[in-house]
Amino acid sequence: MALSLAELMILCLLVEYLLQRIHVPPLIGMLAVGAVLGPQILGLLDPDLIRIGSDLRMIALIVILLRAGLELSRESLHKVGLQAILLAFLPAVFEAALIIALAPGMLSISRGESVLLACVLAAVSPAVVVPMMVQFIKEGRGTKKAIPTLVLAGASLDDVTVIVAYSIVLSLYVGDAVNISWMIASIPLSLVFAVIVGYLIARFLIRVFERYNPRATKRAMTLLAIAIALVHIGDLLEARHIPFAALLAVMAIGFIILEKKESMAHELSSKLGKIWVFAQIVLFAMVGAQVDLNAAKEAGMAAIFLILIALVSRSVGTYLCTLGSGFSLKEKLFVVISYLPKATVQAAIGSAPLAAMAERGMDTRPGQIILAVAVMSILLTAPLGAFAISWGGRHLLSVDGTQESSSSALEESQAEYDLLKD
Repeated sequence: MALSLAELMILCLLVEYLLQRIHVPPLIGMLAVGAVLGPQILGLLDPDLIRIGSDLRMIALIVILLRAGLELSRESLHKVGLQAILLAFLPAVFEAALIIALAPGMLSISRGESVLLACVLAAVSPAVVVPMMVQFIKEGRGTKKAIPTLVLAGASLDDVTVIVAYSIVLSLYVGDAVNISWMIASIPLSLVFAVIVGYLIARFLIRVFERYNPRATKRAMTLLAIAIALVHIGDLLEARHIPFAALLAVMAIGFIILEKKESMAHELSSKLGKIWVFAQIVLFAMVGAQVDLNAAKEAGMAAIFLILIALVSRSVGTYLCTLGSGFSLKEKLFVVISYLPKATVQAAIGSAPLAAMAERGMDTRPGQIILAVAVMSILLTAPLGAFAISWGGRHLLSVDGTQESSSSALEESQAEYDLLKD
């Protein structure tokens, strides 16, 4: 397994270097490396590495969300509060509604199965969106109107909403006993509970760090370890039907640390940025390795047309969320583009309906179709969406000169501090 990981890292770093020279987002190459080395093509990756791929992807996602929280200032959130709330559900609703309407005729599945497919496809990918928004914040692109912050917050809430809806629909479809009223109420409850827990953990960490003053690297490792444990606890709570959005709690920890101790937040973000160099390779390569090319091939042109049409509907919903925001047309277009990519959520839950149907002795054909369309959505939108966001950040967002200069000064002072402390 260690050799496979080493091969993966070397190839991904090489591809990243080459793609950066031609201004192509590196994650596209990492997805391709994972797919080529994975079981669908060359089969060179150790099966043990693929087996723990979901855990590795989750750790990488936690690193992303911690960095996102450490970059979400309260002032920026105040600017985009209403739009962030709308982005949490409106684009997903528009996309899901069209899939539910068209999928039965285009894919020959029932209305209930179409609802299940809609829930799988409707989430935006935090793996693609979050790191790019964090980078734009550091570069000062669109920060005057808090546009990257808006996308960060909205996309994170979008995932929570869609995943909860997916859990409800899957339970109903396979015939599990479920209290629909409680499941719907669990959406806001899970958000509130997550924010409270994140706040308490952040305050605890601030006190510990101030009292014992560990090195910056140890602070970042402690923060990451606690966040991983928190996500595991969240899984246990969800299994007992206790609403808790663990990933939102992870973001809340970073947000509160930034609010209470800005210098500490920047220090932690800098260290996590170094961890992200490795984490992004694991995340995108493992997503690429999990892609089932045969399933995508079986989906056919009907699946491609459905995905593209659904993205148009999603874009309409996203654009409506930006009305009254004071954004220019270019900035609104950037928000629309940022809400297109799909990868992490679809890779995580795309095969779950098939597994649930097989476990209960049901016809598995609908599950195979859902998996195939989920895979196709990753292949179509993750690389193209990443490229479009990268292009949009450079051409559609203005650079705040003050933010850029202060960010550079902060990075320089942070580098000096790290040298002295480490």
